[in-house]
Amino acid sequence: MFRKILIANRGEIALRVLRACRELGIRSVVAYSEADRDSLPVRLSDEAVCIGPAPAGRSYNNVPAIISAAIVTGCDALHPGYGFLAESPSLAEICRECNITFIGPSPDVIALMGNKALARATMRKAGLPIIPGVEEPVHDTTAARDVARRIGYPVLIKAVAGGGGRGMRVAEDERELIRAFPVAQAEAQAAFGNGAVYIERYLEQPRHVEVQVLADRHGHVVALGERDCSLQRRYQKLVEETPAPNLPNKVRENLAKAAVKAAKAIGYTNAGTFEFLVDQDGRFYFTEANTRIQVEHPVTEMVTGIDLVQWQIRVAAGESLGFSQRDIRPRGHAIEVRITAEDPSRDFAPSAGEISGLVLPGGPGIRVDSHLYPGYVVPPYYDSLLAKLIAWGPTRDDAIARLRRALAETVISGVATTIGLHQRLLDDPAFRAGQVSTRFVQQFLERAGPLAAPIEV
Repeated sequence: MFRKILIANRGEIALRVLRACRELGIRSVVAYSEADRDSLPVRLSDEAVCIGPAPAGRSYNNVPAIISAAIVTGCDALHPGYGFLAESPSLAEICRECNITFIGPSPDVIALMGNKALARATMRKAGLPIIPGVEEPVHDTTAARDVARRIGYPVLIKAVAGGGGRGMRVAEDERELIRAFPVAQAEAQAAFGNGAVYIERYLEQPRHVEVQVLADRHGHVVALGERDCSLQRRYQKLVEETPAPNLPNKVRENLAKAAVKAAKAIGYTNAGTFEFLVDQDGRFYFTEANTRIQVEHPVTEMVTGIDLVQWQIRVAAGESLGFSQRDIRPRGHAIEVRITAEDPSRDFAPSAGEISGLVLPGGPGIRVDSHLYPGYVVPPYYDSLLAKLIAWGPTRDDAIARLRRALAETVISGVATTIGLHQRLLDDPAFRAGQVSTRFVQQFLERAGPLAAPIEV
């Protein structure tokens, strides 16, 4: 087992990894920017080291600073969390060269799955269903028009090196394609330093269903069930749950088998997620793989009882999984909402400032993953996630009831939040019936009309 782990991240995920380390008896070092000097992970860490000023490019995305921090503090492993450099093959490779274990898959696998077009081609060869489109980058509007005419409209333009909805545009017809194509290229270049894009057929009302896998270095791969992540706004997830509601058991089983097959095909190790779109007829298509822990991992932990972050560390240390596919027996239902520092009444404008009041919920079946404390100042430089509120219940209805109760108990003052939006989403009859798709939130906002400004408590 490792002696000391550098946590190269911030916020709630840094705190989540720190707690896993502590339970495993491993010392941890939190790498932080100047803006996070007073953050809860820094306050609770065994050690902490400043890696640069507030801008992420000079701190959390600064590979030399992160590697130096690991070496100076004597760390023999590094956990990247999610976001920032979590899916950087360069960081994983440099860690290897410096004899620091990167807690994640190999650099080659990260690079393979990070190239969305190449990932599609690889999964097609492995026998997974792929949405009609092209794997190779499309370089100009003339080529884009040829591809779109061949596969049919509507089409989705996607960044080759993309993620999180950046560099992604939908075109309903050729006129919209000509307008959206250079925008997607520019956005991809700005976000990832790579303006290459590819094109695939756009499914009208699909569900976004992903499968969590764990794989060790000894050839064992297990699927830990699926998560429905269909409730999204601008390709950013808002609500996640497991098991996916109204999903036929045969589709559920086939998704798990496909994810395990995919992981074995590329020699995947550690925790990872294989993402699929499921159409209204139950057909599913591979879209991408996330080679890291996911924001929504707690819902899987709640129904399986398996600590994914601890197993990330154990697998990276060379341990064999202590369970097989037969041992995975999910129990009950879990739902997570992401509470962010955004104002839904102002087109989700970001909000920053001091947390002047804080009441977090509890009670049966409730889990809160958050780095907040009274007096904490939410910085304007990073992701707006404040807390993840997770509810478990024996049934989906029970989980929804507990989540509604927990949201009503939650008070976060000083910044605008999305608590009210989540309360309205949970009360929506279509959501309660499990009638969801990736367009659900957009359609909900259109029919809900203007959202009220958050009430200051």
